[in-house]
Amino acid sequence: MEALHEEMPFDLAFHPSSPLVATSLITGELHLFRYAAESQPERLFAAKAHKESCRAVRFADSGNVILTGSADCSILASDVETGKPIARLEDAHENGINRLVCLAETTVASGDDEGCIKVWDTRERSCCNTFHCHEDYISDMTYVSDSNQILATSGDGTLSVNNLRRNKVKSQSEFSEDELLSVVVMKNGKKVVCGTPSGALLLYSWGFFKDCSDRFLGHAQSVDTMLKLDEETLISGAADGVIRLVGILPNRIIQPLAEHSEYPIEALAFSNDRNYLGSISHDKMLKLWDLQDLLNGQQSVQDDKHGEEDSDDSDDDGMDVDMDPSSSKGSRSAKTGKSQNSGGVTSDFFADL
Repeated sequence: MEALHEEMPFDLAFHPSSPLVATSLITGELHLFRYAAESQPERLFAAKAHKESCRAVRFADSGNVILTGSADCSILASDVETGKPIARLEDAHENGINRLVCLAETTVASGDDEGCIKVWDTRERSCCNTFHCHEDYISDMTYVSDSNQILATSGDGTLSVNNLRRNKVKSQSEFSEDELLSVVVMKNGKKVVCGTPSGALLLYSWGFFKDCSDRFLGHAQSVDTMLKLDEETLISGAADGVIRLVGILPNRIIQPLAEHSEYPIEALAFSNDRNYLGSISHDKMLKLWDLQDLLNGQQSVQDDKHGEEDSDDSDDDGMDVDMDPSSSKGSRSAKTGKSQNSGGVTSDFFADL
């Protein structure tokens, strides 16, 4: 199943309970589709959500609201039925927003182009946590509910662990040679895997975040997005347009699952029932894949694009203790055209949610 956009989509998200999928576009538009087996997705609406590129989209409030984050520094809440705006936070950040992640029913985190992470409490209608530990754009975030922490990767080449309970940065890695683009937690919370522009996957052991414990060089091109399939395997989306099933410790490319296109894959997501895998790419196409068909190898993929599968599989936890996050220096930015709007935060953004 596939749906073509007029412009490139940046992000996608599935509804938590209904067969709906939302995409956010470089033009600032928000699109919502209904999907069903054996038919093409039906576009329910296309709304102009933001003045600048709409980089992030997530469902909130049990799927009644669609949240979007933009390069224009705003966060918008839209009605899932009509696409009409419910509430807008004009100056959520001082810089363009790059990522959104839902932490719980009433909390959402946003990350911007200059490395700032903010957590929003919908009940208190305000920002309840702010973390300033990165020096470049927030490329990805994931929430670890057991310890109430946000893991974030950045264009500055570092991984951070942000404690929500104490409102402080608990740990931060040293600068890697590469930017860190994507992150998943594996092995029952014992390993954190990060994708990089070189195609290497960096593995960090929990509690030892100063330096990676392993490097897996199985991808020849940038690993821009990843999804955790189970504790042993993940699904990667790379710049060569190929979606792959990857094993972690032992580290290996198990099999190519599908080829979205010859262009980089921007984002991957699972449907709420995990029957479908959604992917978007620079070809402007949203594709919905039958996940079981992919895992059963029913897609023909010519995977001569991946590099040598080189890893020591060491799983060595004997690293230095965590560093003080404030001692990190250096920055490498991959973002252009950042918005520099500033101003006060509208505290009643969530009043109507």
